[in-house]
Amino acid sequence: QVQLVESGGGLVQAGGSLRLSCTTSGIDFGSKAMAWYRQAPGKQRDVVAIINTEEHTHYVDAVKGRFTISRDIGKKMVYLQMNSLRPEDTAVYYCNTIMGKTWGQGTQVTVSS
Repeated sequence: QVQLVESGGGLVQAGGSLRLSCTTSGIDFGSKAMAWYRQAPGKQRDVVAIINTEEHTHYVDAVKGRFTISRDIGKKMVYLQMNSLRPEDTAVYYCNTIMGKTWGQGTQVTVSS
């Protein structure tokens, strides 16, 4: 079955950096575009970054130039390097495929001002 395990979150001051990791199993990783999503308190879960099978990436405007998504096909892992963090980046972060229905527990990112 599909398993997604996110890690690397934490509490950081504004301007700081974090690197999130996502370990996957049960999916055909090499043939799937992968994405990072986030859900802030009281808000819906939204995509923030996508990487396709050709390593092409897409970012929402709010994180463009600050976040970098990458993947390691051999390890079946996805990463999100987050720099210049802002309080509005505070959320639970999840990884998944584009249409995936099984979610992991996410990892909490809290940015203090």
